[in-house]
Amino acid sequence: MSFLVPIVMFGWIPVVLYLFMRIPAQRAVIVSFIVAWLFLPVAEYALPGLPDYTKMSATCYGILLATFIYDVGRFSSFKFSWIDLPMLIWCLCPLASSLTNGLGAYDGFSTVLTQTLTWGVPYFLGRIYLNNLSGLRELSIGIFMGGLIYVPLCLYEIRFSPQLHRIFYGFFAHPDFSQTMRYGGWRPTVFMIHGLPVGLWMMAASLVGIWLWHTGVIKQLWNIPMKWLVAAVLITFILCKSTGAYFLLLLGVGILFVGKQFRTALPVFILIGVICSYLYINSQTETYVSDQIISHVSNVVPADRIQSLQFRFDNEELLVDKARERIVFGWGGWGRSLIFNDKGEQVTVPDSLWILAFGETGTVGLASLTTSLLMPVLTMFWFRCPAELWPKRQAAPVAVLTVAVALYMVEFLLNAHGNPVFVLACGGLSGLVIQEPTTNKVKKVPALVAQRSRNQNRHQNRHQRRQVQRN
Repeated sequence: MSFLVPIVMFGWIPVVLYLFMRIPAQRAVIVSFIVAWLFLPVAEYALPGLPDYTKMSATCYGILLATFIYDVGRFSSFKFSWIDLPMLIWCLCPLASSLTNGLGAYDGFSTVLTQTLTWGVPYFLGRIYLNNLSGLRELSIGIFMGGLIYVPLCLYEIRFSPQLHRIFYGFFAHPDFSQTMRYGGWRPTVFMIHGLPVGLWMMAASLVGIWLWHTGVIKQLWNIPMKWLVAAVLITFILCKSTGAYFLLLLGVGILFVGKQFRTALPVFILIGVICSYLYINSQTETYVSDQIISHVSNVVPADRIQSLQFRFDNEELLVDKARERIVFGWGGWGRSLIFNDKGEQVTVPDSLWILAFGETGTVGLASLTTSLLMPVLTMFWFRCPAELWPKRQAAPVAVLTVAVALYMVEFLLNAHGNPVFVLACGGLSGLVIQEPTTNKVKKVPALVAQRSRNQNRHQNRHQRRQVQRN
């Protein structure tokens, strides 16, 4: 490990404080999260009585401290709402899991603290800082700019193999270097633990770039036309060799353009229904849909990827059977939800985030985590941002960010690599959903009607001014 690692890790909190001094707080939050996720080392330090110190925990500590010093009134702006309840349950669920498994209250509180720092704090920061259109717009642009900055780094590793983390920080982030090889070439990892989160990030950056360019929200960055920047990110994403992310991008683009063309968010609602149905069938019944999925995708996916997917599903079936033995609150931590042979060797690999949540925190944990990530998507498109508004310049960043969160939930079914930036986005979307409408005449006004009313008022005001000038 390089001497640079502790300097960067423990120096990050002062950097976050400096950002709050130099730029607006909303932008400082976004920059802190994105820069930490993309560039800080995959390292952790054990702290007595506290969660492990990682690049994202350092970011959360730094932002909370900066808010307390420079923007303490922001804390009082938070008002607990019904939409926050699933996240609260998810953060507290490990306590019930520990108590019901005889692991003790100390273990439960320790796990609650870790879960809160990993999930609850990013969500909370999104709620208090990104709960408006401008904040979500900046976050969507930040995701795209992060993808742009990653372009040369990804291209370097595609050509020379994933070496940047070793060059700068002195060690490889993932213990199995063979997983960086894909389709006869290299899959970049840059400063992340695996190529999968890199592929997911570049997918999100491509999706955001395509939609913001198509809707005219951004015409150029750094004096470069947007179309060339989008092309650069998209080509780099394709070269990242992440098969699942390819399908996610096609799905996301399809959802957005179908919504624009037919003025309906039905594809998103169908996707949410499919996700919930998949989780319910696999976790609560003894019926598995993995064989049907394998048979449907085998004609379009290479054989080695089919084998990988089959391996995941086989492991999931074993782990689900074990999880059902503690179906309400799960097995708790310490690997109790995994399966070991007589020699004490682990024989299962939990590849997906949902199976980890189900095994450790049971149905209550799985349901609360799923709801906390999907509820902002559902309520945003149902109440605040109908498909008619998706192409509008003001609503386009919110629309594409909401779709990206929905796609992250699909990734949630397949892989176990969390991304705190999407949790931050969930908090921002939730904060925007629960805001009171600006009109005083009617409490609930459809977004499209409200926009038309504003346009009519502007037209009437212009007409009145012209009459006054003529007189």
